[in-house]
Amino acid sequence: MSEPVNTFEAQQQGRPTGPLVQGYEVIIGFETHSQLSTESKIFSRASTAFGAEPNTQACAVDLALPGTLPVMNKGAVERAIKLGLALGSTIAPRSVFARKNYFYPDLPKGYQISQFEIPVVQGGSVSFFLGEEQKTVRLVRAHLEEDAGKSLHENFIGQSGIDLNRAGTPLLEIVTEPDMRSTAEAVAYARELHKIVTWIGICDGNMQEGSFRCDANVSVRKPGQPLGTRREIKNLNSFKFMQQAIDYEIRWQIEEIEDGRAIQQATVLFNPDTGETRAMRTKEDAADYRYFPDPDLPPLAIAPEWVERVRAEMPELPRAMAERYVTTHGLSAYDADQLTQSLALAHYFDAAVAAGAAPKLASNWITGEIARRLNAQDLAIDQAPVTSAQLARLVVRIGDETISNNAARQVFDALWTGDGDDVDAVIEAKGLKQMRDTGALEAIVDGVLATNQKNIDEYRAGKDKAFNALVGQVMKASQGKANPAQVNALLKAKLG
Repeated sequence: MSEPVNTFEAQQQGRPTGPLVQGYEVIIGFETHSQLSTESKIFSRASTAFGAEPNTQACAVDLALPGTLPVMNKGAVERAIKLGLALGSTIAPRSVFARKNYFYPDLPKGYQISQFEIPVVQGGSVSFFLGEEQKTVRLVRAHLEEDAGKSLHENFIGQSGIDLNRAGTPLLEIVTEPDMRSTAEAVAYARELHKIVTWIGICDGNMQEGSFRCDANVSVRKPGQPLGTRREIKNLNSFKFMQQAIDYEIRWQIEEIEDGRAIQQATVLFNPDTGETRAMRTKEDAADYRYFPDPDLPPLAIAPEWVERVRAEMPELPRAMAERYVTTHGLSAYDADQLTQSLALAHYFDAAVAAGAAPKLASNWITGEIARRLNAQDLAIDQAPVTSAQLARLVVRIGDETISNNAARQVFDALWTGDGDDVDAVIEAKGLKQMRDTGALEAIVDGVLATNQKNIDEYRAGKDKAFNALVGQVMKASQGKANPAQVNALLKAKLG
């Protein structure tokens, strides 16, 4: 059996380089295990529900007891097809399952059913923004496999426990080319992939429960040199730990090389308490697993008609939605990308626009004040105290100049804290309507000019700050109710 191409040693000619770290180029690739959102396991009817008592959801098939045979879960295959369609990959019309042989206490069968030579999803890419720069990471493959159990080390004195509830849980392992050149780029890729799998509904994305786990392959080299030896950081289950682990691993490898020591290929774990990685075992190669086709599972055949049925059920993808926001609403590519960070956030924006909000102004509020408050309170958009309908009404009142931007912030704060639930009622109760009586405004302007001769002289001498001071005096005299644009126009007219 031939071994697949080692992509960490291939296809590197002409790849872009990233910022150097202490004179070294960083090379990063990812393998992500995405738990599929099926109710039953990949080859049995046992439940995949999280949180059950240990060893209550591992059936005879999951344990490969004599006389049992695995049966493919159709829902898992459909979710793999969805991912392939979302990432522009090729859906293999025929793929094969293999046995990956290794011994570990939480692997009850002594082998894992996975895919090796012919995976179900081949190629594709993930594009994302790093700041305002768009990046693209190429994918090698995504293959279906079953999860192992879990070793438990807490609450055991000198012993470990084994929970086999996860054994047989359906996974889709998504493998990239080594295209990332910085920690920031790697974390941005992981966030984008997390967004995609949750957007299309194939994974709940719960990293704390192990539904989305990333392995980062990290190596360093001097520019122009051959690829360095990589070390694989296993089971990174938060974006914060991902950033810390990769940063530490980069520094450690550079220090080892600078001290004249060679990097040994290994699998390492990250300890969030110490902020360090440590070697767990020597990294295996494919030959060590003695892959061979699983004799109990026939090849997986996916007809074109099946792919098209799944395609017809797909939601609008985030990249397509972002492009629509640019062309239809005139948003920048960056703003459109921010609004499509989750399907719930995009739906919130769409609902606000449908309720009459100007798209650009709604976008500014959602990516600005609302995002800031959600982050500060660790809330999701569907937990926001201000509804999309309320935001739309607020934006309308800004647009028709009923209130100023400053007054709008006061209204928003009242809505967010529960001091009011109707935009117009809050405006009336707080007396925030902008002055529409030009005569009254002109009288205020005349009064300010009559008592601020010094600022007038400084303005006429070319000092712009003096003009701003006059505007501030008018706004103060009007208790913030004057229209700033009108104030500016009146002042300029009266000052010549």
